[in-house]
Amino acid sequence: MPQSMPTILGLDVGGTKIACVEGNRAAEILQRLEMPTNSARPFEETLPVIAVTLQRLISTAEAAGRRIVALSVAVGGPLRIGEGVLIDPPNLPGWHGVNLKARLAESFPDIPVLVEHDGNAGALAEFHFGAARARADVRQMIFLTFGTGLGAGIVINGQILHGASDTAGEIGHWRLSHSGPEGFGKAGSWEGFCSGAGLVKLAAMKYPMRWTARSPIRALVEAMLADDPDALAVAREAGQRLGQGLALLIDALNPQLIVLGSLAVALGERVLGPAREVVSAEALPQAVAACEIVPAALGAGIGDVAALMAAMSDARISRLLETLT
Repeated sequence: MPQSMPTILGLDVGGTKIACVEGNRAAEILQRLEMPTNSARPFEETLPVIAVTLQRLISTAEAAGRRIVALSVAVGGPLRIGEGVLIDPPNLPGWHGVNLKARLAESFPDIPVLVEHDGNAGALAEFHFGAARARADVRQMIFLTFGTGLGAGIVINGQILHGASDTAGEIGHWRLSHSGPEGFGKAGSWEGFCSGAGLVKLAAMKYPMRWTARSPIRALVEAMLADDPDALAVAREAGQRLGQGLALLIDALNPQLIVLGSLAVALGERVLGPAREVVSAEALPQAVAACEIVPAALGAGIGDVAALMAAMSDARISRLLETLT
């Protein structure tokens, strides 16, 4: 009797939405369901909805002759990655202190649960299946989420850098200015300027007659894509702040490739153009010459692939995927 095809359940937890996916070893997404995060709601109220949604994926997979071998999670930090404990992620206020790995393991006791920081997971996705895949010599890469929040995944010599306390890559906390939009609990932080919430706050500060801090990010992005002059001015300032932070990363880590997700994919050169201008002016010329800055090659699907990477990066699960295929 032929063996069932092994696949992975993926959970991409963002501040706005949660995507539940099933994918194979080639990072092909076989099925996908999405729900709002309602991030201020207590985790205990959201967990049952997540569990029911994941069970639907499992049932569909089994009916198609596939077997789930792991549950892989990508979630914003700070967190203790090995334990799967969320510390105080600013974009998930109702989830602070949650042992996400243990709670999911209680709901799915027969499936190994693995958790990774979403910045690290995005970096692994782009490294193995995205922008770096087409550039065979890349061993030093940085990925920036640039979505609801701003976090980074840092690849050094082909390996993710976790740091001594799993907080490597929490670059959204950097203060770029003594004043400015608040992000990560700090006014003028990089996340305050370069995130979905940050863009809206920046627009409200620059043009209070048009936008407020409660304006939907979608409306602001649509105005940018329509080349509205005020919206483009917001994009340009955010891009300049993006470049300011990138210049520091380039000088410190000398990467070959910087990949930006989410809003950078949507806005393209409206933010990346000003960012490159600042990088060229501020970073070491030899480091700038060695580094390419690009939007995520996986595009809008990067979160789905990133959701699989905690499991795919685990040696035991990787071997299982290979031996059962």
